[in-house]
Amino acid sequence: MSIEIIRAEMRREDEKSFVGSTVFKIEGDKSVYEITFMSKNGKDWDYSLHFTEQSGDEEELLKMDELLENDDDLYNQLLDAALDAYPA
Repeated sequence: MSIEIIRAEMRREDEKSFVGSTVFKIEGDKSVYEITFMSKNGKDWDYSLHFTEQSGDEEELLKMDELLENDDDLYNQLLDAALDAYPA
């Protein structure tokens, strides 16, 4: 599976918490997705997945969410892209 990362960002909300996102497209999908990452301590991450440009097929979004839940490599690649964008 080929993934195209379109853009990524990460920022600090306060002393310890972080919010970031990665916009990406998966080969074969019509939609562009954005995954938003949130962490209160910079170690344990929650995420929210949504369409970036316009609403798409809900089934496609649910399949992508399931893929993220089951594919640690994909999830980590998207999180790493956001973390790499954090200004050091």
